[in-house]
Amino acid sequence: MSLIKFNNTNRLFPWSNTSLKDFLGSDDFFNNDFFEEDSLMPAMNVKENTNDFQIEFAAPGFNKKDFEVTIEDNVLHVYGEKSTKEEEKDNDYTRKEFSYNSFKRSLTLPKTIDLDQKVKATYKDGILHLDLMKKEEAEKLQTKKIVQIA
Repeated sequence: MSLIKFNNTNRLFPWSNTSLKDFLGSDDFFNNDFFEEDSLMPAMNVKENTNDFQIEFAAPGFNKKDFEVTIEDNVLHVYGEKSTKEEEKDNDYTRKEFSYNSFKRSLTLPKTIDLDQKVKATYKDGILHLDLMKKEEAEKLQTKKIVQIA
């Protein structure tokens, strides 16, 4: 199964539309990374070892209860969502603040992953760390082929 990235930026952020930028006459406001589609996506590292795959997601500010990690049809889905609300009332004013952050990443897993073994997940210091074990026969299948450059 292939994953295809869908670009729907103009519907989510209509102010990123180029005609609106031209109308306003200045691009300075729109050069902010907030308006880039990938800025809301956490950075990710994938490392393949002899016995396992290690996957890390940089998601600072989240708690471990804010994540949902599932594997379905050999696809790893990582979803994170957090929201906060604050309200302060005083004699003459009310101050309300809220924030909402979410992301979803999906990765097609190689066939060498042993889905029968437990996937280990930890969250510490803003990093979600996943360990996915390989099948024992996968270690025997690994061969390194060196390609000569002409």
